[in-house]
Amino acid sequence: MTNSIISSKTPAKETLLTPRFYTTDFEEMANLDVSSNYEEIEAILEEFRKDYNQRHFIRDKEFSQSWEKLPEKTRALFIEFLERSCTAEFSGFLLYKELSRNLKNQNPLLAEGFALMSRDEARHAGFLNKAMSDFNLILDLGFLTKSRKYTFFAPKFILYATYLSEKIGYWRYITIYRHLERAQKDRIYPIFRFFESWCQDENRHGDFFAAVLKSQPQLLTGWKSKLWCRFFLLSVFATMYLNDCQRSAFYNAIGLDARKFDQYVIKKTNQSSQKLFPIILDVDHPLFFKCLDECAEANLLLQKVNKENSNNINTIIKKLFLSAKIVTNLIKLYFLPTINTEITWTNIQ
Repeated sequence: MTNSIISSKTPAKETLLTPRFYTTDFEEMANLDVSSNYEEIEAILEEFRKDYNQRHFIRDKEFSQSWEKLPEKTRALFIEFLERSCTAEFSGFLLYKELSRNLKNQNPLLAEGFALMSRDEARHAGFLNKAMSDFNLILDLGFLTKSRKYTFFAPKFILYATYLSEKIGYWRYITIYRHLERAQKDRIYPIFRFFESWCQDENRHGDFFAAVLKSQPQLLTGWKSKLWCRFFLLSVFATMYLNDCQRSAFYNAIGLDARKFDQYVIKKTNQSSQKLFPIILDVDHPLFFKCLDECAEANLLLQKVNKENSNNINTIIKKLFLSAKIVTNLIKLYFLPTINTEITWTNIQ
C-alpha cells in the first residue's frame, strides 16, 4: 500500500437499486412468539456464540503491496464493488443492532440473535472499508448513518427480505470464491480469499431468519404468504440481475460473465428457498430470464438517458417508455406460474 493520503469517499447517489437502510416496528418484532420453534433458534444461536470467524478477518502481507498497478477502469469498478458491499453490510449491522437494542427486555432470545448477527455484519463492513483504504479511500460510516434515508419495512417483510438477502449473499460469495480458486490469475485482490468462511456467516444468518419464519406459520401458509414469497423472491432476484448487468465490466475483470453468474446464483437461491417457502419461482420457464434480460437492457438504456441530464420532451418520453418496459416485464414475471413446494410444517396446528 502506498503512503498517499486517505480521502473520505463521497457516498454513491441513492437509487432504487442501491443498498438501502431499513427500520421496522420494533414493538411488533419484540412481541413475536417464537416458542414453537425455540429449539431450532437456540441451536442456531449456539452456532453464533461459537464465533467461528473470530480470527478470520485478519489482513496478511498480501494486502501490503501497492494496488496502483490495477488499470484505472478496473480500479474504479473494484472500488464501486467495495463501496456497495460495505454499505450493504453496514446497513445490516445497523438494522440488527437496533433490533437487538429494542428487543433485549421483551424478547431476549431474538435480541441475542440480532446482536450476534450485528457483530458479524460489523466485521464484514469494517474489513471492506479497510480494503478501500488500500485505494486511498474510506467510507465515512458515521455520515452514512445520519445522511441515508431509512426505508420502513413491517417485521414480516424484514423476515422475508433478510432471509433471502442472506441466502443470496451466501451463493454470491461462494460462487465467486470457487471460481477464483480455479482461476487465480483473475483474483485481482486478496479479499476474495476470505469469501469461503465469510459466506458461512451469511448462510447461518439466513438459517436464523428461516427458523424465526417457521415459528410464524401464518407467514408460510395460505394464499397471502404465497403472494408475499413470490413478491420477495422476484424483488431480490430482479434487483441483483439489474445491478450486476449494469456492472458487467467488474465481473469481466474477475473472469466471470455477469449474466451467467446471476442466473446460477438465482437458480441456487431459488432451490434453497424451497426448503422454507410454500412456493418458489419457475426460473426454468422460457420467459423468466428472457423478461429479466429485457429489464436489464431497458435499465442500461435508462442509465444512459439519465446521464444526458436533459429535461426536453424527447428525453422524458424515453425515460417513461424504458421505465414502462421494465415495469411491464416485472409484472409478467410476477404472474408466471410458480412451483408449489408442498412443505408441511410439523408445528402448524
